[in-house]
Amino acid sequence: MTDQPTTQVLQEFLDQMTQPGNRYDSQSPLIQQLIERAAHRLHVLCDKMLKRNYPRLTRPPANLESEELLSGVVERLIKAMAKIQPLTVRQFFALANQHLRWELNDLARRLDEERVVTGLSFDAVPAPESHGSELSTNARFILEAIENLPAELREAFDLVRIQGLSQPEAASILQISTKTIQRRIANSLMRLTESLKNLPLQSGRTSSQ
Repeated sequence: MTDQPTTQVLQEFLDQMTQPGNRYDSQSPLIQQLIERAAHRLHVLCDKMLKRNYPRLTRPPANLESEELLSGVVERLIKAMAKIQPLTVRQFFALANQHLRWELNDLARRLDEERVVTGLSFDAVPAPESHGSELSTNARFILEAIENLPAELREAFDLVRIQGLSQPEAASILQISTKTIQRRIANSLMRLTESLKNLPLQSGRTSSQ
């Protein structure tokens, strides 16, 4: 219900940034205000992707919470916006999704490297942890597959299947018809199914749901 007004407000901030005298940098008040207005949607996105695809990061030793993840993503986003300068809400959320994936992949990789360095034995990890680890490993391949989708398919998939927008809301952001959104979602799912057909997801699904 609040997505459309939020979208309009975000676009107003993005439009202001193109005005003479306004600049994209980490100290820009406009960027700070833009992030504040987008914070709720970004938090929902972080929480959803963390718990769905990286549950092991929420448990020891990482104990990652969505608020911490949001903080890291916001830091990345502010730095990225100083260089990339998104002009539309569509570009803004595409950038946010990209940096969320990168942040999660970096955190998971560091956790894996730390376990190797410390010589953590699998015998010391309870069974649910091993299932969580398997899901997270699979999730890294899934996110890579999403990243490799053609841009127009990835945008539609991100907005509807990851951010949780309705198809009409996503169509409004992308300025296309709802039928086109439906077609792109179906196409992206077929491509992902083909890319991930050999990925052993069954045990991860049963342990997470």
